[in-house]
Amino acid sequence: MHTNKRKFIWLALLMVVVLLLSGCAAGSARFTPDSPAGFWQGLWHGAISVITFIINLFNHDVKVYEVDNNGGWYNFGFLLGVICVWGGGSGAGWKSRKRRKQAKES
Repeated sequence: MHTNKRKFIWLALLMVVVLLLSGCAAGSARFTPDSPAGFWQGLWHGAISVITFIINLFNHDVKVYEVDNNGGWYNFGFLLGVICVWGGGSGAGWKSRKRRKQAKES
């Protein structure tokens, strides 16, 4: 398959995935103070927070964080989702230790 055609297919697939995930973004009308978002919604909203943030730059009706949530459990799920996607800070620490070790050896 030609390289440009392959890139186009990947880009089209990425756009479809982004559009599907945007339908699951925070700020949904289904969450109210009487029926708040919980841990699982927080986990999902944290996992898709990068995509939601990009969409929020162009559409201010889409929120990154669900305001109507049950508090601590939603926050914990949201942070856990963000950490899972971004990988936490452990990779950066490992890379810097590796660089220091290589600098000492040379």
